[in-house]
Amino acid sequence: MADGSRRRAFIGSFTAAGGPGVVTAEVDAGSGALTFLSGVNVVPDPAYLALSSDGETLYAVSETAAGAVAAYRVTGDKPEPAGPPVPLDAGGPTHLSLYAGHVLTANYGSGSVTAVPVRPDGTLARSASGVLQHTGGGPHTPRQQGPHAHQVQPDPSGRWAVSVDLGTDSVRVCTLTDGTPALHRETALRPGSGPRHLAFHPDGAYAYVVNELSPSVTVCRWGAAEGALTPLTETPVLRGAPARDAYPSGIVTSPDGRFVWTATRGEDVLSVFAVEGEELHLVTTVPCGGHWPRALTVSDGFLYVANERSGDVTWFTADRRTGIPRREGAIKVAAASCVVIG
Repeated sequence: MADGSRRRAFIGSFTAAGGPGVVTAEVDAGSGALTFLSGVNVVPDPAYLALSSDGETLYAVSETAAGAVAAYRVTGDKPEPAGPPVPLDAGGPTHLSLYAGHVLTANYGSGSVTAVPVRPDGTLARSASGVLQHTGGGPHTPRQQGPHAHQVQPDPSGRWAVSVDLGTDSVRVCTLTDGTPALHRETALRPGSGPRHLAFHPDGAYAYVVNELSPSVTVCRWGAAEGALTPLTETPVLRGAPARDAYPSGIVTSPDGRFVWTATRGEDVLSVFAVEGEELHLVTTVPCGGHWPRALTVSDGFLYVANERSGDVTWFTADRRTGIPRREGAIKVAAASCVVIG
């Protein structure tokens, strides 16, 4: 069993840009500081990671042209491969999550969601069990000439999986049927918005979708009983129009549900939103502490930012009254792409 008295962070990176692969760092409970423990380079470009519920197995997507999923044992301080990588035959898998005994991957290049069964011991089956191919496009050329699945994750009830597609301006609600992702319902968002990632409110009643092409956040009502997503309002992530493409990326909610934070790569900022019922109020933006913030993680009162182009992970504390983050420190990780803490 993993040592429950210690917290560790697992950091993904782009090896094609000089990243070390998967990095393990120790997390200081008091300060949130990260201290390097080890790095392992097993698959190219392990850009996104997911941790099993028991904290013993880590899963990574290989964001390459053909794509793969890898499993690691993380009971020690250095991840150890748990079987060979599983090929996906899907272009550019950019996100993954655990759902109903499977690893699901969102494949940006091929615009699809792939399911790979997880065995009882946490290792992966030798091949995928099914694929849901997205279809459609959007008005923003060339970014929306076809589907581009960017994220897939379970809803808070665990009954549904939702996949966010930048290319089709929509979110698909799915289930698994005999190991194959099956479409339950597709919800259209504003044409040309380019939805990228989604975060649920802690009470499960709302979902917040960060849009890469707008740039904005769409507030949606979430009905877990019927698996229905209903768009309500949309709020810009910046005070004024950006001078160039802004490229919003990550989104997270505070554990108490009072705030939402997003990252915008083109501006190198974090946006702070106050949750006001069915709307978000943009409080302010603050520097991300690096360059090209790709993903956000919240853990034990700290906000972590993976800054891809400056090659570091920064961490912040947030003011409990305003939600405004304050930078506390950083650790160097070349081409950092995401942080998972367990």
